[in-house]
Amino acid sequence: MKVLVTGANGQLGQDVTNVLAEAGYQIIGCGRAELDITNMELCEQVISSHNPDFIIHCAAYTAVDAAETDTDGAYRVNTLGTRNIAVSAEKIGAAVVYISTDYVFNGTSETAYVEYDDTDPQTIYGRSKLAGEQMLRDFCSKWFIVRTSWVFGLHGNNFVKTMLRLGQEKPQLKVVNDQKGSPTYTVDLAQFLLNLISTEKYGLYHASNSGSCTWYEFTQAIFEEAREQLGLEIMAELQPCTTAEFPRPAPRPANSTMDHLAIRLNQLEDLPHWREGLKQFMVDMKQHPELYLK
Repeated sequence: MKVLVTGANGQLGQDVTNVLAEAGYQIIGCGRAELDITNMELCEQVISSHNPDFIIHCAAYTAVDAAETDTDGAYRVNTLGTRNIAVSAEKIGAAVVYISTDYVFNGTSETAYVEYDDTDPQTIYGRSKLAGEQMLRDFCSKWFIVRTSWVFGLHGNNFVKTMLRLGQEKPQLKVVNDQKGSPTYTVDLAQFLLNLISTEKYGLYHASNSGSCTWYEFTQAIFEEAREQLGLEIMAELQPCTTAEFPRPAPRPANSTMDHLAIRLNQLEDLPHWREGLKQFMVDMKQHPELYLK
């Protein structure tokens, strides 16, 4: 089975590539240098030449705040880029997995969002990703849309690595305690994608590590696991704060927790609890200290 991965050099793309390769799939990893997804002719050329059975579309414009002043850039990548992938895939009969986001919701729900709740994105990033979902539905007949949240992994920058650095540098650290969501370890998400493409249970899925926490609670857990697993000396005194104390160009959802209704209905294996994912991340980091000492 041949799988083409877009955004293969990114945080999720690298783990998707590794997990699928270990499972015996033939992988074509395409970073920006190999595949500019905003170029339709190039997409058709590259995809038709490799003729994959599946495309896992990880490439995305993910700079949430920058997107507020770069509307064209966000839509060019997240919307038209996804159209180009969908059209090219349809021409060769390939199935597409599109990685989407919790930002398609407005974040005001008091309960976890299920796949079939109404969307209402409040940011350019969220709107461009939702438009990408629609492009995939419109132009591709075999598709999986996988919404995820609060992603962290060994490769690239993320919240966990930032907190590890700041925890060792700052005497005091304030972290938002009124935004709730589900952290997701990229290896756990990649394993779910591996399981998903072995089925023909096409459709829309919410896939994050299970359970939820606030950013403050997440940071508490990060520091606990870092001390236990990595032996790091965390200096910072951790204090909770409100979203209002840290205004950002793009509004953050108060609640981005997603219920995994489609995973249950399709009788697929759910992702582990976020705390298990975090612990495994630390264990994996211990094997690759060069990735967090940068």
